[in-house]
Amino acid sequence: MSLKVYNTATRSLEDFVPLNEGAVGVYACGPTIYNHAHIGNFRTFLFFDLVHRHLEWSGYEVRFVMNLTDVDDKVIEAAHAAGTTIDEHTAPFGDTFLADCATLGVRTVDSYPRATRYIEPMVDFITRLIENGHAYPADDGAVYFSISSFPEYGKLKGIDTSTLISGARVEHDEYEKEDARDFALWKAATEEDEAVGAAWDSPWGLGRPGWHLECSVMSTTELGDTLDLHLGGEDLVFPHHENEIAQSEGATGHPFVRYWMHVKHLFVEGRKMSKSLGNFIRVRDLLEEGYDPAAIRHLLVSSHYRGDLNFTREGLKASGAAVQRLLDFEARLVDLQTDDVAEESALPDLAATVVVGFRTAMDDDFNSADALGVVFGFVTRVNAELDARGTVSAADRDAALEALRSMDQVLGLLEVAHTSRTVDDDLATWVEQMIEERAAARASKDFARADAIRDELAEKNIVLEDGAGGTRWKVVG
Repeated sequence: MSLKVYNTATRSLEDFVPLNEGAVGVYACGPTIYNHAHIGNFRTFLFFDLVHRHLEWSGYEVRFVMNLTDVDDKVIEAAHAAGTTIDEHTAPFGDTFLADCATLGVRTVDSYPRATRYIEPMVDFITRLIENGHAYPADDGAVYFSISSFPEYGKLKGIDTSTLISGARVEHDEYEKEDARDFALWKAATEEDEAVGAAWDSPWGLGRPGWHLECSVMSTTELGDTLDLHLGGEDLVFPHHENEIAQSEGATGHPFVRYWMHVKHLFVEGRKMSKSLGNFIRVRDLLEEGYDPAAIRHLLVSSHYRGDLNFTREGLKASGAAVQRLLDFEARLVDLQTDDVAEESALPDLAATVVVGFRTAMDDDFNSADALGVVFGFVTRVNAELDARGTVSAADRDAALEALRSMDQVLGLLEVAHTSRTVDDDLATWVEQMIEERAAARASKDFARADAIRDELAEKNIVLEDGAGGTRWKVVG
């Protein structure tokens, strides 16, 4: 089975065929860094990461670009309210976003373009649109894209432009109505823009780029006129991505994107995220509450990206248990006492079958929910085989371990769990000392002290496991 993706433009599942065989150019609409990204944003960004990881795991040479929007209406408004420049205002939010990405295991992409670094190519892009008859300077000092000049406008969202009033304009970057009106490519600078450093010289006077223009210029500059994949949240289909198509194809004369993919919104405790409900939750908030990064990652990738996902703290606890099950399974395989003269087991066949099943699930439009089901089914079957046999050969054990770790190159759950649960030498020494003290207490029948030591370790998320070979310990989420 080859990779299939649901293309928003055709509203159908299609075989994925990149422009250049074996190589994929991906552009993803990243955050507007006027504030902290919330977990709804991170559902989208973790899907981007799954796409990135699965394409590489499948053998593609991937160039992945994700922008950081550092100038638009929201950024300017926030910087002005804070009494800073846009550079000063966005810098810490950009740093925090990248740090949160690292915490959740999002792979570093090839480029994080920022709009303010692309002003000159944006001016050139607008000039081309004017020369091609797709844009015009207006009497308000702005330059607008002429919707009537692009007959295919509305094809992504499926908007009827037959009622278009020629020359009608929309000034704001974001608007809710499916309103086909000329949109601003360049905006004349206001006093507020100048005060926060969001104004640049251009042939049309001092001004700044429109938000929609920014992604077209950054993506085509970084990846060429035609992109293989363009990713974003479902809220960006219109007007943002619709406008990107019109201006990009109007400027280059080439198809802009081969496959559009959009992630559905996240619910929090059954309700849509909104400022009025006060249910915007940041990654940092969850970490401060003691939740494990791998659990957060698991929950946010646990459903198909085009399906609903309801975020709850009970769900996070269940995700923490799921991650712990994977860790325990991995530890069992690593610590397994193998016997090279043992009779051949079912592990190699199970390992081969699970990788095929996992690939089939992920190739079906990046179906992470089914892929996780395949992985946990594998855990159950291998554990049952080990329980029945007691021991296996090192080669059989290694086959199972290699399959698990191969699939985790896409899921990233063990990777994040190991990173977040790394124990420094001082803590490890203290734990071992506490285990020795507990053993001495049990030997002298001071069970109250032994229980107190176990409880003290548990407060630091250290769990003890007593067995025939002695006491082992592990960090849990």
